[in-house]
Amino acid sequence: MNKQFLATLLHISDPALPIGGYSHSNGLETYIQNRIVNDRKTAKEFVENMIRYNLKYNDGAFVKLAYDAAEKGELYEILKLDQECLALKAPMEIRQASQKLGLRFIKIFKRYRSSQLMEDYEAEIKKGNAFSNYCIAFGIYAHLLEIPLQDALFGFYYSSAAGMITNAVKLVPLGQLDGQDILFEMYPVIETTANETMELDRSYVGLCNTSFDIRCMQHERLYSRLYMS
Repeated sequence: MNKQFLATLLHISDPALPIGGYSHSNGLETYIQNRIVNDRKTAKEFVENMIRYNLKYNDGAFVKLAYDAAEKGELYEILKLDQECLALKAPMEIRQASQKLGLRFIKIFKRYRSSQLMEDYEAEIKKGNAFSNYCIAFGIYAHLLEIPLQDALFGFYYSSAAGMITNAVKLVPLGQLDGQDILFEMYPVIETTANETMELDRSYVGLCNTSFDIRCMQHERLYSRLYMS
């Protein structure tokens, strides 16, 4: 295996990347306060369902589509994907989180790989024509950094799972070994979902997850909370 490729993949998918992901639970805090997620079993179920039934049809799908558009150098297509992605994020906090994470992600990796495509994309962000969604930026830079698409998707889902599990360990709370066990058990789910995303029917992109959206909206009005979303 090309060690440069492996190092870059580990870098962009590192859950500890300093973009602020640790401050967002993506609705998990509401599930826990409502006692829907309350132990190891339900935490694992939450993570698995989020990957298989939400991320695959939304952010994961947009990583793939943005990667494809970047490969062809199609700025207009990227702008359309960015607008579509934002429109599908009904909860306010989720929209804001996606944009903030994306801006910070771009700030890190534009220092390592210059690209006219990204310069043009950033110019459109400043004009208000693009919205810096994290999954869009991830897909673009996965291509620019020469990471194979399927591996990039695996890294994206791994990072998402690790972040959710870390939050569950803190909030439920769970033991550290419980969290590690859940992450290990997610490997087959992550691999299968990455493979399925490669062949996903375009008409399924944006598939709605009503319960997830409702819990994220409820998070905005929780009496007490530790996370921003």
